[in-house]
Amino acid sequence: MEGEHKQRNWMVEPPTDRPVRVYADGIYDLFHFGHARSLEQAKKSFSNTYLLVGCCNDEVTHRLKGKTVMTDQERYESLRHCKWVDEVIPDAPWVLSQEFIDKHRIDYVAHDSLPYADASGAGQDVYEFVKSIGRFKETKRTDGISTSDIIMRIVKDYNEYVMRNLDRGYSRKDLGVSYVKEKRLRVNMGLKKLREKVKKQQEKIQTVAKTAGMNHNLWVENADRLVAGFLEMFEEGCHKMEQLKANANRRGLANGNDEDDDEYYYDYSTEDEEDYSNGAEEIASA
Repeated sequence: MEGEHKQRNWMVEPPTDRPVRVYADGIYDLFHFGHARSLEQAKKSFSNTYLLVGCCNDEVTHRLKGKTVMTDQERYESLRHCKWVDEVIPDAPWVLSQEFIDKHRIDYVAHDSLPYADASGAGQDVYEFVKSIGRFKETKRTDGISTSDIIMRIVKDYNEYVMRNLDRGYSRKDLGVSYVKEKRLRVNMGLKKLREKVKKQQEKIQTVAKTAGMNHNLWVENADRLVAGFLEMFEEGCHKMEQLKANANRRGLANGNDEDDDEYYYDYSTEDEEDYSNGAEEIASA
């Protein structure tokens, strides 16, 4: 077994009379520092390295891996602006062949050592061939960052990013959001901001409460004033929010466009609701 492992990881001797031509490939969607670090490792794998980077086009990528955020031209251009890259090879193949290696005079192929599933069906590992001929150079992945992680962050806070772009001038059609969804998002985000203001009022009350033992009369006066201000703000805010929500529902129904999909609306967690109710009880007891 040990002999087989060594055989799979053997490497041909690098050239000494010219730069070592190292090839790295990938999709490089939403180019991030994890990509840059892997290319830096490839560039620094030898003292004199010429780094070629292959990037698959949209047709191949979408068929074998899935939809990308950036187009192939955008991904190529991102790579051209990475300081470690000497040459970008567009329309790179999913699996490398001897013909491709010979054409670009590749000495080594750089990638992390984990088997990369071959979605094309040609084999179990995309880099199986280059490993077998001793032209594979291992690099290390950067933990904690990937294109999928970045996309998940956006999906997780979908509502906030929709509101962010609506506030910046994008239309609901640009974002693929219906009229009713837009209005409900605005209502819910308004209520969220209102809750944040309520919590700030609670914090002010609690701060005053700490000094109550020193000056009881001052505590009562401040507490009454803060609670009265909070109640006035809360009642006014709730009235505006409910009025806006009712108008949005009526217009949506009139347009026949009430796509009631709660997964797009702000979802208050149980913890938030408990904090909110507890805060209300504290104010009432004050």
